[in-house]
Amino acid sequence: MTHHTMEEDLNILEVNTEPCNNNAITSAKIAPPQGKNLSPNVTKKCLFLVTKLRFQMLGNFTTNLREVIFGTKLAVLFPAVPLAVVADFYKLGRPWIFALSLLGLTPLAERVSFLTEQIAYYTGPTVGGLLNATCGNATEMIISLLALHQNKVNVVKFSLLGSIFSNLLLVLGSSLLCGGLANLRKEQRYDRKQADVNSLLLLLGLLCHLLPLLLRYALAGEYPSIATSNLQLSRASSIVMLLAYAGYIFFQLKTHRQLFDAQEEDENEDEEKAVIGFWSAFSWLVGMTLIISLLSEYVVATIEAASDSWGTSVSFISIILLPIVGNAAEHAGSIIFAFKNKLDISLGVAMGSATQISMFVVPFSVVVAWIMGIEMDLDFNLLETGCLAFTIIVTAFTLQDGTSHYLKGVVLFLCYIIIAACFFVHKTSTPLISGSRVFESNEGLEVLKKVRKP
Repeated sequence: MTHHTMEEDLNILEVNTEPCNNNAITSAKIAPPQGKNLSPNVTKKCLFLVTKLRFQMLGNFTTNLREVIFGTKLAVLFPAVPLAVVADFYKLGRPWIFALSLLGLTPLAERVSFLTEQIAYYTGPTVGGLLNATCGNATEMIISLLALHQNKVNVVKFSLLGSIFSNLLLVLGSSLLCGGLANLRKEQRYDRKQADVNSLLLLLGLLCHLLPLLLRYALAGEYPSIATSNLQLSRASSIVMLLAYAGYIFFQLKTHRQLFDAQEEDENEDEEKAVIGFWSAFSWLVGMTLIISLLSEYVVATIEAASDSWGTSVSFISIILLPIVGNAAEHAGSIIFAFKNKLDISLGVAMGSATQISMFVVPFSVVVAWIMGIEMDLDFNLLETGCLAFTIIVTAFTLQDGTSHYLKGVVLFLCYIIIAACFFVHKTSTPLISGSRVFESNEGLEVLKKVRKP
């Protein structure tokens, strides 16, 4: 039997096999090189390396599981995900399916935001910013697309409108309230420039929502096809809104990045390094997005049944309940930064999300509906548009002086409560078609003619 030194044996392994793995061990045992035998020490060492590699992989998986699943206080809601699937499989009550799906979406939406941030660490600031811009409201976008697929246009409108209300009044109001109470002896200040940019875009979005509504009332009784004109105006406005949002992204990431540098520096003081790898984060993100799509399909399919069972309107569920789920990540993060007296980050989270919904997700839904042959416009009806106008104006007025205290948060929070109460008592059933189609009927035109009479 030929004997070799340890170095020669390792050279044999290096030349004739791949890096130590199961296949390499099998190859070394079954077909060793001619005239050369591996010593038992090398085989044991390679087996040790393979075992060590397996334990490292298991350790990485355990770390990922701990960071992704158990790294949030909302982890207690994860059992609702399999329960929703089981409830749908066994055809249990549709309101139960809706409730479980809604609970399951809450931690998933927060974790998608976390995974997006993890990927952004590896992709650089520009790609990371674009990734956050497109995936920041993934839950709302998925629900909207699935609702469009089922031709539930008003569910799309209500859920997106409610997301704007939630970000500007509930999330921002809670942040200012908690931050003010936690820093009673400190004057909380923030940079007005970023808030002004977001307010300007929100006002542009408000104009694009107001004009279809005003056009519908202006043409009542004078033009035979109100819906056609309204639809054309809405689609043109949606394209303008998407162009404006693209300009906003370019403004934020390229030409005027210095306006947002202070926010990023404050955020990087606490955490700079990623806690999981790029491909791990990407795999988790894909998996959770698929689960969100499944639960969102349950939500859209059972929302009317839940509305009938609970005695509440679809508008209340869509405007109030659904956005709370979708904005779970923004709500938690914004309040945490407000407690730390970092209002620039809190404002960036809340207003940035509202701007993204108003200037990207809403017009994107209109364009997708256009491609699908569905008539979705920007006419959100009088009550909804009025609440939107009030929300944007009161938020812009609240943030105009660059300082904050808890009373501002109280006012914004109470405004949200009043709007929620309004839609709770608003029991009128709303058809799934757009508002302009309703007023194209003879009955709707007669009502408008009476309103317009002096």
